[in-house]
Amino acid sequence: MNVEEMFRKSGAVLEGHFLLHSGMHSPVYWEKFKVLQYPEYVTPLCGMIADHFRSYPIDLVAGPVTGGIILAFEVARQLKKRAIYAENEGDRKTFRRGAVINPGDRILIVDDVKTAGGSINDVIDAVNERQGKIIGVGVLVDRSDKSPDFGVPLFSCLRTKAIAYSPDKCPQCAAKIPLVKMGGG
Repeated sequence: MNVEEMFRKSGAVLEGHFLLHSGMHSPVYWEKFKVLQYPEYVTPLCGMIADHFRSYPIDLVAGPVTGGIILAFEVARQLKKRAIYAENEGDRKTFRRGAVINPGDRILIVDDVKTAGGSINDVIDAVNERQGKIIGVGVLVDRSDKSPDFGVPLFSCLRTKAIAYSPDKCPQCAAKIPLVKMGGG
């Protein structure tokens, strides 16, 4: 089964009229928590990330709370490394609860669905604050128009183009289809 089939079979690819975190509107929403409910999908998806970065010198795997906890843990388990999680603290992310990054630790950052890369950049900032060295970034789905340059290799299990409109140019708004806000932000 390919990556998109896993997302569709789990019910994670939703169609309608959605408000994205960026403020843009989209007729498609990738609800990663639907696919994260199924270990039979999470294990091979994280395996794709782990296999891609297996030859890299990694000391630990970091992910943002919430979905990144599951992904960081499973990628780290498959790489036989330690996993840590960046939590929200005010308007930034930080490592708490005894998460240790020693200066020079080589870190793989993982996340679920990347659109603009804001969550990944927040984790990068938190790692840099602790003087860790970022080795790469792995995501389940990259739906960005163009990937931001994180300065390290980026791997995605699936790359798909995001369909997004500014609210004033949104065909769903023009058709008076109710706007739905998903996610926890």
